[in-house]
Amino acid sequence: MAEKKITLPVVNLSGEKVGEVKLSASVFGIEDANEQVVHDAVVTEGANSRQATAKTKKRHEVSGGGKKPWRQKGTGRARAGSIRSPIWVGGGTVFGPDGNQSYKRSQNKKAHELALKTVLSTKALDKDIIVVDSLSLEEVSTKKFAAILASVGAKGKTLLVDDTEDPKLVLSSENIAGVKCVSVDNIGVYDLLNASKLLISKNAITALEGGLK
Repeated sequence: MAEKKITLPVVNLSGEKVGEVKLSASVFGIEDANEQVVHDAVVTEGANSRQATAKTKKRHEVSGGGKKPWRQKGTGRARAGSIRSPIWVGGGTVFGPDGNQSYKRSQNKKAHELALKTVLSTKALDKDIIVVDSLSLEEVSTKKFAAILASVGAKGKTLLVDDTEDPKLVLSSENIAGVKCVSVDNIGVYDLLNASKLLISKNAITALEGGLK
């Protein structure tokens, strides 16, 4: 039995239809969507992007405090041994972050692939995937690339995906609000969810399909 296919139109940078691309329904047309793995993927990506550089000083790291503030008895005040005490303003922090904390999470490969398939299938169903024959540009021009986005119908937040990192594409798109450019091997679940439109080259979507089959 032949594998079921999903057909998407292919347009050029002027927005004119120049062909079609047939994609596997097991990647772009799954029906058993799993929202939990999508949630897990987003949480994992967010946690792994944290720098975790927060640092507070503990009691032994705060400057000062070598001398006892006042004598032990006879002053009417509470006993105090050092101004570095955590109960003093400017004193050390007891359970603050030490700069070595890790928020890393992991998600198994099959679950991550299912999350990508789920989001891609939703995009395909909602007709939010725009496939172009090529994303190669002749020159770096933000103005011209903005006109290209309008021509192909990429409105709102747009995720650009190509099979290679083209410096001209990156430079032309980086100053356009709501547009993010990534290579096909660096596509993430959060980026897909955050984008209203997925603008992807024909070579890139074929490579993406092959990696998720």
